[in-house]
Amino acid sequence: MPQRSNANRGAASGGASAAPVTSPSEPGALLRFEGVRENSRVRFYVRKADEALAEIGYTEHGERHVGLVARIAFNVLKRLGYPERTAELAAIAGYLHDIGNAVNRDHHAQIGAVMAMQLLSDMGMSDEEILQVIGAIGNHHENDGDPVSPVAAAVILADKSDVHRTRVRNPDMIKFDIHDRVNYAVEKSFLNVDEAAKSITLELTVDTKISQVMEYFEIFMTRMLASRKAAKFLDVSFGLTVNGNKLT
Repeated sequence: MPQRSNANRGAASGGASAAPVTSPSEPGALLRFEGVRENSRVRFYVRKADEALAEIGYTEHGERHVGLVARIAFNVLKRLGYPERTAELAAIAGYLHDIGNAVNRDHHAQIGAVMAMQLLSDMGMSDEEILQVIGAIGNHHENDGDPVSPVAAAVILADKSDVHRTRVRNPDMIKFDIHDRVNYAVEKSFLNVDEAAKSITLELTVDTKISQVMEYFEIFMTRMLASRKAAKFLDVSFGLTVNGNKLT
């Protein structure tokens, strides 16, 4: 299973031990997260999706991003008491959620869901589990998606929490657009899951000399609304703190 990631890369609190890799050819064997992550075709599609976005000037969406989203999605559901397999399906969906960008940025969520269906079917995943994964992938984008399941809700929260300077491809600040500037200003991001308080909080440390907090909301308001909807689906509240100040 995915491990807890470094706090300054936006991981949800909590973790789990690694699960063994099993072969999909074994009768009744479950397709594990590690089997998906290490699959050569999956790695190829993840790389090509990121390369396509680089060509049109988007922030990093490669193995760093999808690996982080996988870990956070897994940890969100584990901390909230969902079954381990449900959390693992969220990790698988998180790792595959952006492969549709290899085809086109527009409707990449739905494109990626169709691509993932074929990949997972070829790897031996059952139709029931494939539907959970592709439902999450197809609904992860804030403009046209909804938390239709716990797996989908976890992927939404994980994806929208990844704002950090490591995503910026262009180190020349003179050329930054607002997306680069806001991401570069975030020195630390952490998705804190408090199961006792039934709350999920995105905690950000922002260098306001690089970008003012209002710029974050200017470009990410729809992401925060999507996160709040996803948290509500999981029967928890969603909050945001910036430089230690709680925003309500």
